[in-house]
Amino acid sequence: MVVSYARYVALGDSQTEGLWDGDDASGLRGFADRLAERLDALSPGLQYANLAVRGNQIRDVLDAQLPRAVALRADLITVCIGMNDMTRPGRGFAHALTQLDEMHRLLAASGATVVTTTFPDLARILPIGRILGKRVMAMNAAIRTAAARHGFALVDLFDAPSMIRPDTWSPDRVHGSPRGHALFADAAAEALALPGSDHAWADVGLPGAPDLRARAAPDLRARAAPDLRARATAQLLWTQNMLMPWVWDHLRGRTAGASRSPRRPQLRELAR
Repeated sequence: MVVSYARYVALGDSQTEGLWDGDDASGLRGFADRLAERLDALSPGLQYANLAVRGNQIRDVLDAQLPRAVALRADLITVCIGMNDMTRPGRGFAHALTQLDEMHRLLAASGATVVTTTFPDLARILPIGRILGKRVMAMNAAIRTAAARHGFALVDLFDAPSMIRPDTWSPDRVHGSPRGHALFADAAAEALALPGSDHAWADVGLPGAPDLRARAAPDLRARAAPDLRARATAQLLWTQNMLMPWVWDHLRGRTAGASRSPRRPQLRELAR
């Protein structure tokens, strides 16, 4: 028997808001919108709200987003939160894990079906990913434990080969590309056991993109130097254009979502 949902509320930060899948001028889409479209196709009339705001942390979900989802009587909640807690400088990460546990407890008490997700292996995606490795492992362990304890549907991105493919990610290597958001939605559909879903989203053999695990051609030595120079240039550009502005904003206590509101704060049907 297929379980249908009437009121879907998405919680989180910029990933759930849909950054890099569309833009603020033309409109964002993102994995949550894509999942809502899939749910609506199965059971027309779905009511959908997206409370995610870029730059939000776990405490923002606790203080604002989750109470709103409960007030909306959500029967399905997706939550993807914690990246901004992991990357924020300072000693607040241990407190963030405590907040994460409280958030999971309240999600379980909401009575909704909950879909949560681990984080991919940032060491294989971001130049600074190795620095964050221990935090990623700690947060992922807490998320997996909560999913097992409370019966949440779990999307586990950490070991998925598709998550280390360059075309899964936008140029900032933090947010999903449109292809990445489509994969995230497919993963959530599998976690919910929706008809037509499967584990293909995790497969490295996606069409139209290079396989990072493929063995180099015999002319490896001739190609190595240009490849290394290209990678070094790409990392330098990423550091200058992505990392340094982000670090500067964090040191000044600024976040991308300051004074922003959710783009879809009320439950409403999808436009047809």
